[in-house]
Amino acid sequence: MQVSITGHHVDVTDSLKFHVEEKIGKLKRHFDNVTDVHVILTVEKLNQKAEATVQISGAKLFAEDHQADMYTAIDHMVDKLDRQIIKHKEKTGHHRG
Repeated sequence: MQVSITGHHVDVTDSLKFHVEEKIGKLKRHFDNVTDVHVILTVEKLNQKAEATVQISGAKLFAEDHQADMYTAIDHMVDKLDRQIIKHKEKTGHHRG
């Protein structure tokens, strides 16, 4: 799994990178075929925004979240991705009657 992290109007510190990689790593417990993850962290005045595009086998998933704290935004964004991956896995698992 390849994780790339970029920042718009924010310096991506080592602690932010570690936090993102730790949280994104938890996505693999539900679905092993996560191939590429691109995370964009943005600061807009008082709003902290985290968004991610995840490439899995057969689909591309996107989630974003706005919070006052960047770490909280990352946590909520990963939770949204986690739900999407579970839904995708259930949908692809039921194709046989």
